[in-house]
Amino acid sequence: MRKYVCDACGYEYDPAAGDPDNGIKPGTPFEDLPEDWVCPTCGLGKDEFSPA
Repeated sequence: MRKYVCDACGYEYDPAAGDPDNGIKPGTPFEDLPEDWVCPTCGLGKDEFSPA
């Protein structure tokens, strides 16, 4: 699974790790994140991420 990086702050979403602090289980591909998921570091939406 491909990692994605927030263009604004550099946070890297790693599907293998997920985002457990925000209810995203490990193994969740970026494409399957809820539409209202936001960067846990800066709060921007999925549309601000690019493939790593």
